[in-house]
Amino acid sequence: MIGSDKIHKIPYGGDYNPEQWPEEVWEEDMRLFHLAGVDTVTLNVFSWASLQPDENVYDFERLDKIMDLMRKNHLQVCLGTSTAAHPAWMARKYPDILRTDETGMKRRFGARHNSCPNSPTYRKYSVMLCKAIAERYRNFDNIVAWHVSNEYGGACYCENCAAAFRVWLRKKYKTIEALNDAWNTSFWGHTFYDFEEIVPADLRSEEFRYDFDGRIRTNFQGISLDYMRFTSDSMLECFVLERDALKEITPQIPVTTNFMGWFKGLDYFKWAKEMDFVSWDNYPEWDSLPSHPAAFHDVVRGMKDGMPFSLMEQSPSVSNWHPYCRLKRPGVMRLLSYQAIAHGADTVMFFQMRRSIGACEKYHGALIDHVGTEHTRVFKEMQELGAELQKIGDATLGTRTHAKVAIVFDWENWWAAEMSAGPTVLINYYEEVMSYYTALFNQNIPVDFIRTDSDLTTYDLVIAPLLYMNRNGYDEKVRNYVRNGGCYLTTYFSGYVDENDKVLPGGYPGKQKDILGIWVEESDAVPPGMENSFIYKGTKYPAGVLCDLLHLEGAQEISTYESDFYAGWPVLTKNKFGDGTVYYVGTRSSAEFYATFLRDLCESLFIEPVLNAPLDVEVRCREDHEYRYLFILNHKDSETEVRLKKEGTDILTDLHYGAGDSVKLPAKGVSIIRVRYGA
Repeated sequence: MIGSDKIHKIPYGGDYNPEQWPEEVWEEDMRLFHLAGVDTVTLNVFSWASLQPDENVYDFERLDKIMDLMRKNHLQVCLGTSTAAHPAWMARKYPDILRTDETGMKRRFGARHNSCPNSPTYRKYSVMLCKAIAERYRNFDNIVAWHVSNEYGGACYCENCAAAFRVWLRKKYKTIEALNDAWNTSFWGHTFYDFEEIVPADLRSEEFRYDFDGRIRTNFQGISLDYMRFTSDSMLECFVLERDALKEITPQIPVTTNFMGWFKGLDYFKWAKEMDFVSWDNYPEWDSLPSHPAAFHDVVRGMKDGMPFSLMEQSPSVSNWHPYCRLKRPGVMRLLSYQAIAHGADTVMFFQMRRSIGACEKYHGALIDHVGTEHTRVFKEMQELGAELQKIGDATLGTRTHAKVAIVFDWENWWAAEMSAGPTVLINYYEEVMSYYTALFNQNIPVDFIRTDSDLTTYDLVIAPLLYMNRNGYDEKVRNYVRNGGCYLTTYFSGYVDENDKVLPGGYPGKQKDILGIWVEESDAVPPGMENSFIYKGTKYPAGVLCDLLHLEGAQEISTYESDFYAGWPVLTKNKFGDGTVYYVGTRSSAEFYATFLRDLCESLFIEPVLNAPLDVEVRCREDHEYRYLFILNHKDSETEVRLKKEGTDILTDLHYGAGDSVKLPAKGVSIIRVRYGA
C-alpha cells in the first residue's frame, strides 16, 4: 500500500468482513462506504475455514463475489492471506499444528494465534493457500497490498519447536562447546554434551513463576533469551514463506503484516527488514497519555529508517478488550487519526467497518453499528474525517520527519533486562524509555527511534536508556560518535552484559567505562514506597528503582545522592570524550526531572521545538522538498492557541496565517499548516 503507484490520497477504511453477513447487506454497505468516504478495505483476514473446507478443495465462490463487488464499487483492497487461524478439520487431522503452552499443555482447536510456527502442516498449507489466492486474484488491479496473517504473537514449546530450536542453535553456535560457553553452563552443572539434550526454556525446564508478582522468570537467562530469539525468528520464517509465495506470483504488490504496538514477544525491528512497508494497530486505553501512541508511531517510522508507515487498525469508538471500554469522546477519533499522520502514517484504517453480531468482538466499535444506518455519532464523525482526507489528497503522502534527537530501542535488550535475575523486579525497559520520550514529546521536540545497528552520526543527541546489553559492537559505534562531536546520554543498568547475557568483566558499564568516565561499584535496589534524592539546579528530585554507586574516572559530577550510606556519591555525571560529551543518569527519577534536564540539554545543543505550545498541545512536522506541514494537535479539553513562526495555510480550512499569527484550536482540534520553504 505504502509506495504503491495506485495510491493518490491517504487510504481510508479498514477491516471488512462481509462473509459474516448475508449478501443483501453488502449493497447497503457499499452505499454507506461511499457516504463515509471509505476508499480502501482489508478483506479475507480470517477466511481460511471457508476458503479450504477440506484438504483437497478450495472454494472461492463467495470471495469471488466480494472481490467483484469491491472492483465494481472502485474500492482498493488490502487482501489478507487468512492464515491467522487454521480450519478445524486441519487441527483434527494434523494435531501437530496445535501449540503447546509454557506449562506443556497441548492446546485444542480454538481462538487464534493457535498454530505452531514450526508445524510442517501449518507451513505447507499456509503457503499453498497463499499461492492459490495470489493466482486467483493476480489480475485484480485494485489490490494495493497483501496482508499476511494477522497480529502475530504467542510462543510454542512442542516437540516440533524443540527439534527446530536445536537446528537453530547448531546454526548459531556451530559447536556444543561454543554453546556451553555462551550460556555459562558450568554454573549449576548445566553442561550439555550434545545438542539433542537441549529442550525449550519453559516452566518444565529453566523457567518458574515468581511468587512476588506472578511473572515468569528464568534460571538461565542465556537459554531463555535464545528461545525468545528463536520464537521470533520462527514466526518470521512463516511470514517470509508466505511473502515469497505471494511475490513469486504478484511481485508488483507490496506485502505487510500488522504489528501490535509495544508487543514484547517479537523483534519488530528484525521483522521490518523483511517487509515492504510496516503497519501497526493502535488501540490506546481511554486514559493513555498522548505520548504513548505517539511513541510507537515513531518506533514504527524508525523501523524502515524514516519511511512512512500504515496505520492498519484503530477503533472508531470503543475497544472491547480493555478493562473499561469507554467510548472515544467526540473529536478523539479524528485527533488520534491525525496524530498518526503527523508521526508518519500514510493511511488511516480501522477495525472494523461493520460490527459483528457474535463472538468476542461484537461490541468493538465500527463504522456501521448494529443499528445498520448512517444515523450515529460515530458514522458522522468518520464521514467528516473521510471528507477531510479527500480534501487533503496526496499532499502529505511520502513526506518525512526530520529529528535531531534519537532514542535507541532494542527488543533483545528489552528481553534481557527484564528477565535478569536481579537487581530489582522494578526494572522496566519500556517505562524507562517512555520517561525520556515523554519529556521530549511534551516539549514538541521530534524524536527518531533507532536500532543499535543504526547510524548515529545524523543526530545531535542520542539517548540510550537502560541499555543493559552491549551487542553488535555498539560500544565502538558510540565511541566514534562521541569522539567526533556527538552528545550521548545513558542510564543506570546499561552496558553490563554481552549478547548472551554474560557480564562483561572489569566493572560496570563494561566496554563503555572509558566513554562515560565512570565505573559502577554497586547498585542499590529501592523498594516501592522508599526513595533517595538529589538536587539538580536547586530543586530536589527523587531517586528510585535503582541507585548506582559510581566512581568518577574522568567524568564531572553534576549531582550527588542526599541520603543513606552513599550520600555524597555522584548520581548525575558529565564526561568530555574527544570532541563530544556524555551524560550518565545513575537512577530513576520523576517526570519533572526529565523535563528539566532534557530541556537544559537540548538548549545547550541548540535543539529547538517545532513550535512553542502549551502543555498537551502537540506540534509535529512532516516535509518534502517544497513544503513543511505543521500538525497542531490539541489534546486538551479546552480551547487553545499556538503562535506561528512563519506564514502558512491550513490545508483543512484554507485559512491563511501570517508570521506571528495565532492559530486557535477548539478542544481536541487539529490544524495542518502548510509552509513553503523560504517563506
